[in-house]
Amino acid sequence: MRKGAAPEIRTLSPPQLEALLAQLARRLPAELYQLVEQLLRTLQWVMGLIEAKEVSLQRLQRLIFGAKTEKTRPLFAPSAPGTSQTAAATPRPKRKGHGRTPAAAYTGAKRVRVAHPQLRPGQPCPNCKKGKLHALKVLGQIVRIAAQPLFAATRFELEKLRCCLCGRLFTAPAPPEAGLGKYDPQVGHLLGYLRFGTGVPHYRLERMQTDLGVRLPAATQWELMAQAGQVLQPVHEALRTLAAQGQVIHNDDTPMRVQSLTKAAAAADGPGPERTGIFTTGLVAQVADHTIALFVTGHRHAGENLDALLAHRVGDAPPPIQMCDALSRNPAKEFQSLLANCLSHGRRQFVDVAQNFPQECQYVLLRLGEVYKNDAQAKQLQLDPAARLRFHQEHSQKLMADLHDWMRQQLDGHQVEPNSGLGQAFSYMLKHWEPLTLFLRQAGAPLDNNICERALKMAILHRKNSLGYKTQNGARLGDLFMSLIHTCRLCAANPLDYFNTLQRHAKEVLAQPSQWLPWNYKETLPATDTG
Repeated sequence: MRKGAAPEIRTLSPPQLEALLAQLARRLPAELYQLVEQLLRTLQWVMGLIEAKEVSLQRLQRLIFGAKTEKTRPLFAPSAPGTSQTAAATPRPKRKGHGRTPAAAYTGAKRVRVAHPQLRPGQPCPNCKKGKLHALKVLGQIVRIAAQPLFAATRFELEKLRCCLCGRLFTAPAPPEAGLGKYDPQVGHLLGYLRFGTGVPHYRLERMQTDLGVRLPAATQWELMAQAGQVLQPVHEALRTLAAQGQVIHNDDTPMRVQSLTKAAAAADGPGPERTGIFTTGLVAQVADHTIALFVTGHRHAGENLDALLAHRVGDAPPPIQMCDALSRNPAKEFQSLLANCLSHGRRQFVDVAQNFPQECQYVLLRLGEVYKNDAQAKQLQLDPAARLRFHQEHSQKLMADLHDWMRQQLDGHQVEPNSGLGQAFSYMLKHWEPLTLFLRQAGAPLDNNICERALKMAILHRKNSLGYKTQNGARLGDLFMSLIHTCRLCAANPLDYFNTLQRHAKEVLAQPSQWLPWNYKETLPATDTG
């Protein structure tokens, strides 16, 4: 083909693509097959969007490469109505101390108390010779950060003695710090945190540790993580049961790859399984003053996983508020809930077409911005759910009512083409108006599903760095670690300290897992436990 010339466009139907992938799975190595499968499915997805004409080029660009910003101010030119030239040109001043990390923020640092080499409290002042010195509560702070391998090894060399007459061998006893096994129990927990909390694949960690002289094979990493996961399982089950009682439950999906499920679908005789798609569902539940994050990977959609969670809900409990986007697969089907839709998704419809319809989109975005400002003010005032509801009804209800009437007038007065991008944005908001505005009628209803979308970034990071999971068992272990790690982050707990504490008290955790949750485990610790 001549350089720069357009290639011949070839399209494959979904059955043809699955048949091609089945052939490639038998001929290509596993890692190469995953890469080829990802490229082919991406190409099919992009071609499908373009052929269906359901997405603008600008939205397609955002879907593929991500959005630089969704804030209102950068979307419009400074000369647009309602935009201040001075405000757009003048950057916001940075707060005092911006970019600096205080010494108190290094909570994991080893603390060393340094006394003055010559002076002591109570001694005469060497300067004025009259007063006496006293110690201050505020100490001077110096932080020193040193480099070290993630996993360090100690080689204990035990002296051996042999009798020259009887030949008996005498070996020096191992010191207590040598432990009972080759691997410290904390190794498995750190491996799980690196793999599922930060997205470090096994092979990269193996290569780094080999370079640093402390080998840690990928197969060994998996075995250690699986052993560590057994200790965490009782707490994970307790969190699931507690999350089912949540007053507000957020849920959403992201595509995931599980190699064993993909190969099983490709090798199935006949029409194949009823559903071939694989997803990771994020469930974020607000339970009293605590927030719980759960991840579930498999063929089921977010709504089906929510139904499975609500099966553990107490029978006489009131229906929870369910926050999700407007996809039909997200709401619960078997259990009753108060459906709330994500206002950010409705706002995003206008962000995507803001360059084509600047005045109309700016009108909508500015009013939605006022609603978000009211919500931020309610959080700043630390209002309880009932007071927050009254605050929104007083300050946000008229904004939303005026916006609803204006959009309806634009459509009914034929000021906007219904099939245009702006018309579709109007239709989306008006069609889902009731769940989008539940926060004006129900105490505790959130405005958006952002907390769940942020949680799913853990699964997305794993998918990008590791190309998914190899087996269902690996997916279950990943869901376990991600659930506990993100729950720790939501309640400001140290995940590694939490995992190591559970390891040291494995029997107590198995007996009473509800006493060893991320927000109460330190209160349960015995006084003799120094960590």
